[in-house]
Amino acid sequence: MALRTTAIGAFPKPEYLKLPDWFNDPDGTNSPEPTSRWAAAMEELGDDLPPLLERATRDVVGAQVDAGIDIPTDGEVPRENYIHYHCRHLNGIDFERLTERDARAGDYVTRVPTSVAPISLKDDYITRDWKRAQACTDRPVKITMPGPMTTRDTTGDDYYDDEAKCGAAYADALNVAIRALADAGCRHIQLDEPVFVRYVPKVLEFGIENLERAFHKCPRSVTRTIHICCSYPGSLDAEICPKGPKEAYLQVAPSLDESSIQAVSLEDAHRHNDGRLFELFQRTTVILGCFDIGTSRVEDSEEIRVRLGQVLEHIDRDRLMLAPDCGLGLLGHELAVAKLRNLCEAARSV
Repeated sequence: MALRTTAIGAFPKPEYLKLPDWFNDPDGTNSPEPTSRWAAAMEELGDDLPPLLERATRDVVGAQVDAGIDIPTDGEVPRENYIHYHCRHLNGIDFERLTERDARAGDYVTRVPTSVAPISLKDDYITRDWKRAQACTDRPVKITMPGPMTTRDTTGDDYYDDEAKCGAAYADALNVAIRALADAGCRHIQLDEPVFVRYVPKVLEFGIENLERAFHKCPRSVTRTIHICCSYPGSLDAEICPKGPKEAYLQVAPSLDESSIQAVSLEDAHRHNDGRLFELFQRTTVILGCFDIGTSRVEDSEEIRVRLGQVLEHIDRDRLMLAPDCGLGLLGHELAVAKLRNLCEAARSV
């Protein structure tokens, strides 16, 4: 049996879809104002946007399936980034009142929307997005959303004045969206929590608890997944990338393995993890990052296969899935597809 494969989130937007995102921002993924171009793009596209989203989603899902991916994503096609698109569908978030703050434990400074009132889900946007993508394939489409702690770290807060309580409010809004997705038939739901490698004490204090809150009463038919990358580089082939410490994986793994989370996605290609990390997951499926999303070098299938052999010395085969380290938005279409094809070839040959 081939090892199962999945994507993580973002896929490069087709050129005909003129929507801004982190990956086509002149300042890169560490943009000082990541939401500034969205309103103008919405006004310019107007009524042309829905058919363009249909076409782009079909092309992006099709590219993943053609490459061999078992569980594709919607490519986050409608999004300006994986966090603030979600926030636009929440009550209580003001996109006019921007808060300047250090993000990712001070790696960069950014001006972000601010919570000014109780946070709640405004509309069931994510089920609509999932249905659009699922209509493109008979393979199960995974939907992704930002986790509570990461959302809190990438927004301002003028209402709660308490990280744990603000995170719990984001979790409650996520829970409404997650249960609607499950009711609609979505079977793979992933929350993205890159800040789990930045604030380990807070993760153990309330971060995992808020994840559980987000998945509360989620049916057994849904695979509860968390993605923990160590941050995007600012641009493709950047010489410096302020990654979070990979040692944090070792610190949070035991608590995650005891939680209701069923699959944990980890970076491994950019820098390999110690084999003992995989042994800490006794129950949980590990989704292994098998190629670097920040470099234009295309890892060949043999390179990936060798690493898989090493990892399989530490984890049961039926609890290992393969994926990129993170989203593919920096790569462009050609590089993204080439890397996915080699990943899937390795998955079939191990």
